[in-house]
Amino acid sequence: MGFRVIKTAIASLMAVLIADSLGVHGATSAGLLAILGVDVTRKRSLRTISARFFASVVGLLFACVLFAVFGFHYWVLGAYILTAFPAIVRAGFKEGIVTGSVVVFRVFSGGVIDLDVLLTQLWLLLIGLGSAMVVNLVYMPKADNTLLHIRQDIDKLFSQIFKNISDTLHYPDKVWDGKEIIEADQAISRGLTIASRTLENQVLNPQENWNIYFYMRKQQLDSIQFMMHLISQVYEHLPQAEYVSELFEQLSIDVLSEHYTGRTETLLAHVEEEFRAMDLPTTREEFEIRSAILQLCRELAFYLKIAKKDKAPTPVPSRSQSSI
Repeated sequence: MGFRVIKTAIASLMAVLIADSLGVHGATSAGLLAILGVDVTRKRSLRTISARFFASVVGLLFACVLFAVFGFHYWVLGAYILTAFPAIVRAGFKEGIVTGSVVVFRVFSGGVIDLDVLLTQLWLLLIGLGSAMVVNLVYMPKADNTLLHIRQDIDKLFSQIFKNISDTLHYPDKVWDGKEIIEADQAISRGLTIASRTLENQVLNPQENWNIYFYMRKQQLDSIQFMMHLISQVYEHLPQAEYVSELFEQLSIDVLSEHYTGRTETLLAHVEEEFRAMDLPTTREEFEIRSAILQLCRELAFYLKIAKKDKAPTPVPSRSQSSI
């Protein structure tokens, strides 16, 4: 917010100085239009500034007709709003209604409608909105370091989650509040917001797309929540649970790696082979618990598949690529 205020001040001052140096009447209005044009991302700035300019042009056309036919009376402003606003929205320039109204109300205050007045308003629009666009395009703060820190926090939270899952399978009586899952969900949401804004700032040559990583983590967190439901059904210690506990112990280490190691996947395949060689359950309780453990293994395989889908198993991935 602080940086946006600085940009707004620069754009407004630039617009006023340019309009004044060109001798355009009402130079301060250019500064006001510049304030309305400053936005949070480059792509959004291009969209909104275009909408504001064309909405103002459409509004001026309606105002010209109304003021020329009915004169400069207060009720004509009401007629302008009733007729021009729906037309501007239908034309797809909804974001420019306020800017267009500023221009039209300024013409109304002058009490004159002629070619010179219209050209002056167009000059003010071009200078004010143009200054805002220049300031928006020249510099936007980079969020790569922030996104990297969020990613590291998420990876650590996932590691803690898997370590707690491993301990729960090893000690069924262990009590875990699961707060790391809530914290991970909040961190992913924050990362998605900042990543989307960063992508909006890459106008000509998009480079890293952090959304891929955060969407992957969101999918995996959904998978983890389903795993938690399955783990709640493992209320007795069985040899099969011990095997799977080792899987999650390994995963708590792998998730901190910068690339896909494949170690957990290999160990999972070995565990599944061990399960096939074991005797069938002898009681209903054992059957239910082993069934939950088997489903847990399949959900873990799905979790690992999500990671492999978004990232090649290379030892030197880019920072925004997914990990385990």
